[in-house]
Amino acid sequence: MSMVDLSVKLRNLTLKNPILLASGTVGYGQEIAEFTDLNKIGGVVTKSLSLKPRKGNPPQRIVETPSGMLNAIGLANVGVDEFLRSKIGFFKDYDTALICNIAASTPEEYLECVRILDSEERIDGFEINVSCPNVKDGGLEFGNNPAMVSKITNLTRGATKKFLTIKLSPNVARISDFARIAKEEGADAVSAINTLVGTSFDIYSRKPKIRNITGGLSGPAIKPVALAKVLEIRRNVDIPVIGLGGISVWQDVVEFMIAGAAAVQLGTINFINPDSGVNFLSGLTDFCNLQKIDSISQLTGSFTL
Repeated sequence: MSMVDLSVKLRNLTLKNPILLASGTVGYGQEIAEFTDLNKIGGVVTKSLSLKPRKGNPPQRIVETPSGMLNAIGLANVGVDEFLRSKIGFFKDYDTALICNIAASTPEEYLECVRILDSEERIDGFEINVSCPNVKDGGLEFGNNPAMVSKITNLTRGATKKFLTIKLSPNVARISDFARIAKEEGADAVSAINTLVGTSFDIYSRKPKIRNITGGLSGPAIKPVALAKVLEIRRNVDIPVIGLGGISVWQDVVEFMIAGAAAVQLGTINFINPDSGVNFLSGLTDFCNLQKIDSISQLTGSFTL
């Protein structure tokens, strides 16, 4: 059996393999570290960080749905200053990429968050969350507004030379238009997709099961949508895509890469099996050997239509 090169290059960031753990599903990394070996995966994306601490939404914030879940956490987090003070030190013992997910209520807050974090050498890059659908004063409005996505990308690009990816909303008519804007404003990649907007009702009380009324739908139920969005971007915009949405087995990773993803993120599956990212690596290696693929990057965009 030959050695397969699992490393992938995302512009100025090289990952040891295409597996990233998605924002919002692994806390700040330390929370999942006792259940999996973070040194074996490509990288970790922190839960969203904002300029000031956020308490998030009141419960009920998470609801299970068929083949998925709804969440309306509301971007609860410790804020960038506390992250630097008490959280990032944990990563200095790990050899895996660290990408900070950034959320804010104004374009200027995005800029300030990146500016504050950029001087920390351990941080390898930033994922700008313009698309989170579960906050009333940010996310959805930014992610659906081309001018705002353009402005936020431009501002954050100007604040860092590190890897920069824009996490795009799927709740738009043409996601490739937003990917093109991100590219034109200097982003190194786009992450696609964030959660879909959904809701669920208790048929007896006739009230929403989730306190926020709507939440972000994730899990296997959204995988076909995510694949279609990744494919749309790949066919229309020359920019690396980090694919995510419903990945639950290693075959899903292959499918996303065929559709155009250069790397992937695992999200909801981390709640079910937090060691999934490591477990997928053997399946990916065996598949590449069977297909006589020397480098896993050869899968990216290899679809036949």
